[in-house]
This record gives sequence, C-alpha cells and structure tokens, in this order.
Amino acid sequence: MAKAYLSRRYHFSASHRLHSDTFSEDRNRAVYGKCNNPHGHGHNYVVQVTFGGTVDPVTGMVCDLGALDAFARKNLVERFDHTNLNMLECFRETVSTTENLTIEVHRIFEGFTAAHLERVHIEETSNNSFDYSGGMERSGRI
Repeated sequence: MAKAYLSRRYHFSASHRLHSDTFSEDRNRAVYGKCNNPHGHGHNYVVQVTFGGTVDPVTGMVCDLGALDAFARKNLVERFDHTNLNMLECFRETVSTTENLTIEVHRIFEGFTAAHLERVHIEETSNNSFDYSGGMERSGRI
C-alpha cells in the first residue's frame, strides 16, 4: 500500500524569556540578546504537524481530521495559547527556545496514534522556523 502524508497547521500566541539559570546575567545577555529581556517577549506561533500512513480505503484519508483537530485543541492550543512558556512544567528546567518547544510539541503529538507522526515544523517569526522529526534528545549544549 502507498503511504500518504497529511500536514495540518495550528496557531497559538505565547510569551517566553530565553534564560539559563546556569549562566551569569552577562552570559545570558551575550547568548540570548534581546530575547533575555526580563519581561519576556511574545510570538504568534504556527505549528505544522505532518503525519504519514496508508490511505483508508473507506474514508480516503490518512486519519480523521476531526479527531486530529480535537487532539490538537486539547493538547496543544489549550495548553500553550496565551501562556508564558517559562511557567509550564516542560520548561521548568529547560530553556524555552523554539527548538525545545518543537521537541515538546513532537512529544505531545506522538500521543496521537491514528497515524505516524513524521515531523513537527514551528514558525516563530517570518525569519525563524524549526523542524523536529524525533530521534535525538535535547543536548543541553551551548
């Protein structure tokens, strides 16, 4: 059977401050620049998830879009929209970079088992986007 891919986009707005407790204030400013602002800053994130699988012969789809949207609403949008990412448990000990956010979103969507998660793509700004396909854990190196 042929494998097909479905990509779906979701949006949320959130703030964060890039800051590492292991760095001095000077090192944080040098590494993260204006993104280390003590008051934080925000983004309108665009998350694209891509799932792959065989096309169901009855529905003609890789997976039920309604089920995927409900999963995303509950596990992504309701959790992250209009939050400060630094206040969430997943970033309590991890810098809330969009690289790390992409890994976390991938972890979340691995819980949607109706099709195989292939990739997570997050657009932070018109100039910055991030992709994660799984397989590598956070390195923690800077």
